[in-house]
Amino acid sequence: MSQTFEEQYAPMLKEVFITRARQQVQQGADGLALARDYAEHGKPDFALAFLLLLDIPDDEKRETLAHAYERRARLSDEKAQQLDKQFHRSFPLIKLGAQNDRKLASVIRGGQNIPPAKAPPVN
Repeated sequence: MSQTFEEQYAPMLKEVFITRARQQVQQGADGLALARDYAEHGKPDFALAFLLLLDIPDDEKRETLAHAYERRARLSDEKAQQLDKQFHRSFPLIKLGAQNDRKLASVIRGGQNIPPAKAPPVN
């Protein structure tokens, strides 16, 4: 039997994120809108916190979380290019982080568990 979204990805998240998301939802915030907004801003930890509170299909949650990682990868690439121009040198660790985020997005879309060695750092 495959694991649920919550079983797979909740352990990646620090409690502070879920606590804050729960407070906002209890105050009337639209959890889905916030999850999508955080995903669009490349903030997977925040997006995940709201996704864990939602009663929507796991596939939709996975797609939103994967989008958050892809968006963070794009933003990281843009930042690396900006810094490269500013300081006239490359920033391989930023590019490596972006590459890892793209791999995580692919793993998440496939419904697979994130290997512990590839689990993203929790901010």
